[in-house]
Amino acid sequence: MPSDDRRLLVAERMRGAYPTIGAALLDCPDDAVVEIADGVYAETFEFVERRLTLAALPGATVVIDGALADRPVLHSRDGDLTLRGLQVRAGDGSGVIVEGGSFTMSNCVIQGGAEATVLVRSSLMVAIERCQILGEITGLVLEGVSGTVSETTVKDVLGDGIVMAFGSDIVLRDCVVDGCGGRGIYVYQYGRPELERCAISRVGLEGIEVAHRSAPRLIDCSVRDTRGPAIRFGKDCAGSIAGIALANNAQPAIVIPPGASTEVAEGGPPPAATRGVVDDLLGGLDTMVGLAAVKSEVRAMVDEIQVNEWRREAGLNVGSVSHHLIFAGAPGTGKTTVARMYGKLLKALGVLPHGDFREVSRRDLVGQYIGHTAEKTSVVFEKAKGGVLFIDEAYTLSRSAGSGADFGQEAIDTLVKLMEDHRDKIAIIVAGYTSEMRQFLDANPGLASRFTKTIEFENYSPDELLLITDRMVKAGDYQLDPAAGTTLTEYFARMSDDPNFGNAREARRLFEAARKSQSRRLRTLERMPTSDELRVLSDTDFTEAAGF
Repeated sequence: MPSDDRRLLVAERMRGAYPTIGAALLDCPDDAVVEIADGVYAETFEFVERRLTLAALPGATVVIDGALADRPVLHSRDGDLTLRGLQVRAGDGSGVIVEGGSFTMSNCVIQGGAEATVLVRSSLMVAIERCQILGEITGLVLEGVSGTVSETTVKDVLGDGIVMAFGSDIVLRDCVVDGCGGRGIYVYQYGRPELERCAISRVGLEGIEVAHRSAPRLIDCSVRDTRGPAIRFGKDCAGSIAGIALANNAQPAIVIPPGASTEVAEGGPPPAATRGVVDDLLGGLDTMVGLAAVKSEVRAMVDEIQVNEWRREAGLNVGSVSHHLIFAGAPGTGKTTVARMYGKLLKALGVLPHGDFREVSRRDLVGQYIGHTAEKTSVVFEKAKGGVLFIDEAYTLSRSAGSGADFGQEAIDTLVKLMEDHRDKIAIIVAGYTSEMRQFLDANPGLASRFTKTIEFENYSPDELLLITDRMVKAGDYQLDPAAGTTLTEYFARMSDDPNFGNAREARRLFEAARKSQSRRLRTLERMPTSDELRVLSDTDFTEAAGF
């Protein structure tokens, strides 16, 4: 969450306040909180690489009205957007679109227009809770997204209620989907979400449809009043169903064709330490490029946890095992992805109750005055209990890295005490450069005993970065010109000596720059490009993107 350094007040008829949200945004710095008084604000916004919070004042009814606009009401690109207590009305565009970066939304009502009401794509940190999403076309669309959606209702849409695609592994917990002309929930293109205690009702097609090699887990959900089957899996899909409640659905209520490897458990959810789930997760880890030493360390930890569980069941002594880790290495080496997978493994092994992933940094933990930091850190810790708390660039909390008053040290001291008081209820992973993480451990005498294992994430080789780039290209429905391989390898070899080299982040930046170069190149053709021309990213595109 953004810090409390700067707060700007928007009120239409209050002297000294900003009359419109747009006026406040022109003045607000990154990490500011824009607090909004009662009113209807006929405005739309596009944010590019902005970190900010838009929040209704307590008790206020705030409507951001884009009903007359033909564009999204709120559109964030590669930023950090937080929405609290707002009502958003869309016209011919979406209510909210988030592309990249992170997104938090709580206690909001989003009224859709002629497109998806809420669309989130390519975001690795999403938290939506206690919201209502009311769509005309599609409710909530999540593409290539990780995070949680909890206690949220999607209702009264003409099409699908919730769509999850392109590898989304988000957790839906205690959500309601009601009144959809299409499917209640649609999972496709390698989606791996988890649905816990969700209720789907009154839909025109399937309650839940799974397609294109997706593998969701459905736990204690209910599906009723559907015109199509309650649940339908495609032949190439996997996943599991446990504790499902069905009523008044088309028959057969559950469709699992030959070829699908979906598991259906009778009664409650499957055992926590099911071998299949753990193997699937480890298989996903193996598909990551490189990271041989990291994969070996994770497998060794899984083996130790599993054997300890067998010893416990046999009545044998089990030593104390810390699940807190240090991930040391440069940016873009897969630390966040592995941390998220680690939480799912701990859940599958029965170590943690839900394994949710929460990523924070210094600004989420550190306050502005004595005592404020302890409060903020405790709130973050409490929300992360039962899952993984991932603290990126944790070394910035230590005294040597802090600035001004020593509030970072207060956060460290608070964390050490909470870790002692709530051992076995959370897994904390601290991440950063190797040398700086050594300094971090010196910040409190108790840190070294809490973090007994360090996993080193080495830089990717140029060949590995070429493979990562090729995967990004294919995932975007492009094709890499074979001639570009030499250019990319030479570029990555040259850049790898830079101490600020971003590894996979640099590969992502280069891919996006090549797409822009391709767009400029194709615009000069003065004709409609062929399908192959639209798909291929040429050596020229990457040469221009790399600045060769």
